Amino acid sequence: MVLFVLRRLVNLIPVAFLVLIVTFSLIHVAPGNPAYTILGEQASPTAVRLLDQKMGLNHPLVSQFGTYVASVLHGNLGSSLLDGQSVTSLIITRLPVTLELSVLAVALSLLIALPTGILAAYRPNTWIDSVSRLLALLGAAIPNFWLALLLVYVFAVTLRWAPSLGWVPLNVSVLGNLGHLVLPTIVLALPLVAITSRVLRGELLEVMHRIYIQVARAKGVKEWGVVMHHGVRNALIPVVTVIGLQVGGLLGGVVITESIFSLPGMGQLVVNAIFNRDYPVLQGSVLFMALVVLLANLAVDLIYAWVDPRIRYN
Repeated sequence: MVLFVLRRLVNLIPVAFLVLIVTFSLIHVAPGNPAYTILGEQASPTAVRLLDQKMGLNHPLVSQFGTYVASVLHGNLGSSLLDGQSVTSLIITRLPVTLELSVLAVALSLLIALPTGILAAYRPNTWIDSVSRLLALLGAAIPNFWLALLLVYVFAVTLRWAPSLGWVPLNVSVLGNLGHLVLPTIVLALPLVAITSRVLRGELLEVMHRIYIQVARAKGVKEWGVVMHHGVRNALIPVVTVIGLQVGGLLGGVVITESIFSLPGMGQLVVNAIFNRDYPVLQGSVLFMALVVLLANLAVDLIYAWVDPRIRYN
């Protein structure tokens, strides 16, 4: 198992290096001097020169990249151009909001998708299966931003059951905190419910026709025990894959959702950095999110090895 983990960590190195190249290139993709992109075309030559010196843009590109990589390895992601605040401290401040929202969304999606997918496979072509298909269709078809606006209009504006904007820290009020996260959690969870439930249903239907399932039935194991003990565990590997792949989509949805609900998380930090042309903050935020996706993929590999020990030897 240790060798398996080490191999996976080594495999992450080239991907992480490519991520560094992409995030470094964010400030250089616009034509012309990046300082003019940040300050605007009407900026004075003195202001442009000072910004070039501050950000090291007056050095050769290779030297800039080397300095950028060295800074990242030391945990220094630069400073905001607006207020000079450390990008690392900005991320640390915003991370708890996004982390809580993401965890709640994944938990809610699994709470709905797992029993829905299992029941749909256990009772195919029944009303349970039809409800599962309807949820999958809605989750796949409705865009996040449209669903967020719809929920705000119905539950916040019309019914006044939940607040539409703002944020209450968990240490201030648990109920207030959860109340502000109910709607954005539903927005992020519905697409996960759709794909997870359908993948689990399809895989479980296939697993239930395999020989070891017939053997378990022949030994007298009750049907529900066959489904849960022998069927679901062997059908979970594709589900784990889906959840791992959805982490990137979840972070993308967080950017939109947090902006709509005015949640002070990573998503809003990215949006503000784009609008304010705060490239160090944008670079640091994108790099951090990319590393989260890489770590999520590593976690998926480890769960694979736990669910199916044969994978450890591949």
